[in-house]
Amino acid sequence: MCSAPSCSDRTCGTCGRSRSASRTATSTCAASEAAASRATARFKHERAAERAGKPAPSRRDLLARKAVVTLFFEASTRTRSSFEMAAHALGADVLSFQKDASSVSKGESLADTVRNLEAIGADVLVVRHPCAGASRAVARVVQSTVINAGDGFHEHPTQALLDALTLRERLGSLAGKSIAIVGDIAHSRVARSNVHCLSKLGAKVRVAGPSTLMPAGIEKLGCEVARSLADALRGADAVMALRIQQERIADARIPGARDYSRVWGLTPKTLELLPPGSVVLHPGPVNRGVELSPEVLDSDRSLVMDQVDSGVAVRMAALALCLRARVSA
Repeated sequence: MCSAPSCSDRTCGTCGRSRSASRTATSTCAASEAAASRATARFKHERAAERAGKPAPSRRDLLARKAVVTLFFEASTRTRSSFEMAAHALGADVLSFQKDASSVSKGESLADTVRNLEAIGADVLVVRHPCAGASRAVARVVQSTVINAGDGFHEHPTQALLDALTLRERLGSLAGKSIAIVGDIAHSRVARSNVHCLSKLGAKVRVAGPSTLMPAGIEKLGCEVARSLADALRGADAVMALRIQQERIADARIPGARDYSRVWGLTPKTLELLPPGSVVLHPGPVNRGVELSPEVLDSDRSLVMDQVDSGVAVRMAALALCLRARVSA
């Protein structure tokens, strides 16, 4: 896993603690490289053993008597569920915050909401919000640990971590590997976090998508821009497809589903451009038949379900390390 400042640095994109910290940090990692890698690998191995009916140590004492609040202001299936599964697996108490059933619907501010949740006893606030920088803003007004579960089209740190884990399990070291990210780059927090993280792991990242969905200056993040799907796929060891973020776009110039699928969708035919052994990812939710054809999504090349599985282990590690729990062998 890529390296970043420890969880005590408040500005780390995944988690933070100190209200007074003001340094700028890379925002793709949960903790130090070695500790995060060891913890994640251990948790994933133990989860696999449990599913196979083999003995595995219980981790329910790691966060016993800790309270984790999932504070989501946007719809989520995978991220919210996997954070809650991760917290339960570590023995934490979990509160699932429902925006529409809270005082936010009555006009309460985000700052006042999180202060109240902290006063109730929240040790961790897992925050997803449509505004870029929301998690950082929350971190400035509470002492609780704050984990960024996605802020607008800015960052999605734990998604990048689980994507990197999934790729490393299949491809080995990512140093020198070519990774293509295809789709709505302009509005994708997943694209930004993956460019940061995969580049730090030594991968060469190419991005491609409709011109209206390609942000100016994206190369400054450390990636190349391919002008067509064919250019993006040639020689790629892995390709990650992204959906069009309709909920973030107020622009009639975006392509319709049929046009997008025809030009940018991944099908058995377009995958012929990939080298043998290359793989396909998607952070979800997948619009079946748009970004990925059913044949591609359900093929042996697809790592989509592997990504989902990796998510629980990665988020267990993020929670444990951000709360400085000791993860023994």
